[in-house]
Amino acid sequence: MNVNRLMAHRLFWPVVMLVVLLGINLIAFPGFFSVQVRNGHLFGSLIDILRNGSPTLMIAVGMTLVIATRGIDLSVGAVCAISGAVACSIILGSPDPGNPGTVAVAVVVSLLISLVLGLWNGFLVAVVGIQPIIATLILMTAGRGVAMLITEGQILTVNSPPFKAIGSGFFLGLPIAVLIAAVIFVFAVVITRRTALGLMIEAVGINPEASRLAGVRARGLLITVYVFTAVCAAIAGLVLTSNQTAADANNTGLFIELDAILAVVIGGTSLAGGRYSLFGTLIGALVIQTLVTTVYTVGIPPIVTMVFKAAVVTVVCLLQSPRTTQLIESARRRNARRRGRAVTA
Repeated sequence: MNVNRLMAHRLFWPVVMLVVLLGINLIAFPGFFSVQVRNGHLFGSLIDILRNGSPTLMIAVGMTLVIATRGIDLSVGAVCAISGAVACSIILGSPDPGNPGTVAVAVVVSLLISLVLGLWNGFLVAVVGIQPIIATLILMTAGRGVAMLITEGQILTVNSPPFKAIGSGFFLGLPIAVLIAAVIFVFAVVITRRTALGLMIEAVGINPEASRLAGVRARGLLITVYVFTAVCAAIAGLVLTSNQTAADANNTGLFIELDAILAVVIGGTSLAGGRYSLFGTLIGALVIQTLVTTVYTVGIPPIVTMVFKAAVVTVVCLLQSPRTTQLIESARRRNARRRGRAVTA
């Protein structure tokens, strides 16, 4: 593959940006790439990026499939808050919070509730016909209120080692949150790329009417995608809540829907629906989390953090745009013609 074809690949600029951000961190902190083993567990800045970026990746995987169907889900942050609130309420209400059985019940109930929330979003979009941004905006707004009702407006702090292990524990030396995100990612890749499901999702996103005439059951497919995204959001909410050992209805998962959407867009998936790339979403999630880490490593003031983040994301999106690709291609052709004339002369 020559340089021009490499630069035209949709993941070229996100990968370049990721490498640049890692390079900045290495310059600011020479030991950035060092990974240490303590008590059989891996520690280091790279491990922190993977662990802290896991919730965003979980949600971004589901968001990718939703966007591929021409939809969007703004309610994932609220689902995170509800999931954490439900789990902490059950654990606090149990006479034995440290019992793994209690934690298992809390996790299962949280996931079942998220499944219902996903069905609600899917019903509004696929059956009632409400635009996805409006349908999920309803749950985005009401979900925080529901979480506040569950926690009664309080921050619920839990002391349960099995629950804490979900967000900050280790298995085989790796953070459990990273392993959960990896399982969700691999599951999504296998189920959509090794079966016809991925093609049907893309077909619905490209032309819903044509896919219906071709025999694709778009309604059931849309509901399934929204349910999967809600379950991913609930798992991310459990990881976030576990990591904080507290359920904060106001702040758990706040703005995580925007990070997930940015990760999907940076990964090259079009908001117009159709073709999607889960590997691109993985790169996008790593770019987002590395960007946050860079802000703290370089010492950028918190008041300009969002501006810095927006600037970097804007640069990546501009470099990925079709217009930029055309300009690069035009410049390459002009250079080729000049070299040709020079050789002829």
